[in-house]
Amino acid sequence: MLRIINPTRLLAVTLALTPGLASAQEQDVQIDISPLADGVWMLTGRGGNIGVAAGDDAVFIVDDQFAPLTERISAAIRTLGHGDVEFVFNTHWHGDHTGGNENFGQAGALIVAHSNVRERMSVEQFLEAFNRTVEASPPDALPVVTFTTDIAFHLNGDDIEAVHVPNAHTDGDAIVFMRNANVLHMGDTYFSGRYPFIDLSSGGSIDGVIGAADVGLELADDATRIIPGHGPLSSREDLEQYRDLLATVRDRVAVLIGEGKSEDEVVAAAPSAEWDGTWGTSSIGPEMFIRTIYSSLTR
Repeated sequence: MLRIINPTRLLAVTLALTPGLASAQEQDVQIDISPLADGVWMLTGRGGNIGVAAGDDAVFIVDDQFAPLTERISAAIRTLGHGDVEFVFNTHWHGDHTGGNENFGQAGALIVAHSNVRERMSVEQFLEAFNRTVEASPPDALPVVTFTTDIAFHLNGDDIEAVHVPNAHTDGDAIVFMRNANVLHMGDTYFSGRYPFIDLSSGGSIDGVIGAADVGLELADDATRIIPGHGPLSSREDLEQYRDLLATVRDRVAVLIGEGKSEDEVVAAAPSAEWDGTWGTSSIGPEMFIRTIYSSLTR
């Protein structure tokens, strides 16, 4: 029997990716702070996890959640003994990671992202998975500095290195490695302890997500603190388990496709069955996960 995609899960993901829908739900959100290394923290609230690197040179943040949370995010950073945010780095274009761009940009922060992030934010987008149109972002929300392969920031005694990982969660993903602090922000190429959302309509692919995990594993060691796009703080071992799970399920789906199975037949075969009870209980359930992999491999 085919699984039915849970509409509550779809709503949760849709809200996360579309700031206009999500903003009404931000009133009771609390920003939690987790120290990771000297001068580096992870902030959680609603939307993508935020990385903060702050010191004498500047306050640098990775992603900024939704616009209604900007003041709370800024207030949380001030409790760490630091002032205004001067750099915002976007790991990709989705609104739960870029919704605060306009506020921070108007306050003087320099916004940096891969060139495809600016390109997608500049024009209307269509999220095929949720049949939803996302309006173009206002000018002050757009990245001011863009790059194509990699970029580095030398701040607060650290080397912060961002690397583009092509066609992963989207076509504009970058992962950020704070080398001296040994903290790695994976953006939405890594969903900790849950099946990922892969935005095929924005150029994402299952092979790209696995490739992004491979890049992260090359950068990380056993002591690296890994910030996922969503979910709890992770280790290199956690990222490796995620990568191996995705590769195993991708390979199983590929075999079924090679046998001539239809999309519905592949879903019914339950190629992710042993992980569904743990990894498939969040926003992306087993059916949506398998259908996404099928579509990624057959496009």
